[in-house]
Amino acid sequence: MRRYLALCLLLTSSLLHAELVETDWLELLPAADLAAMEQMAEINHDGPESDGTFTNKNGLKQQDKNLPAVMYSSNTVTALNGTDLRIGGYPVPLEQDAEGNSTLFFLVPYPGACIHVPPPPPNQIILVRYPKGIALEDIYNPIWVSGTLHIEPVNNDLADAAYALDASNVRWVEEADLD
Repeated sequence: MRRYLALCLLLTSSLLHAELVETDWLELLPAADLAAMEQMAEINHDGPESDGTFTNKNGLKQQDKNLPAVMYSSNTVTALNGTDLRIGGYPVPLEQDAEGNSTLFFLVPYPGACIHVPPPPPNQIILVRYPKGIALEDIYNPIWVSGTLHIEPVNNDLADAAYALDASNVRWVEEADLD
């Protein structure tokens, strides 16, 4: 009986510390938006300067009115509301604590989304709340974010987001994660 109890405790402990299954960014798109994205012509992310050094003064706000409607979409997948998930992406810092750790940031699917044109649509931007905070020295390195996802429209000067995530864990992606 003791062995059985010990085994149960060990398995429970392992499950509690196991990472959640990875969620792909495309899973955040409703079927109609996914189909529209797949049919869309490729978008130039270099910006107006030929050297690709464009700085988008509007942050993640969509400014190009000539893009397909799906690039402005805030449509969400209602089944994801309240689910625990893990998603990888790139941080765009918004707020820091007294130690300089980011406690509020946007998570986007590709690096440099705050300076490339066009930015992702709102349903491909997640506001992350992480009270523990994380030092974000390099926004071009990907991070894993785990927590509870909510359908929550967010509008601020930098971006419009369709989702928010209350993070329980944020960590840098490591080489071992890529194997």
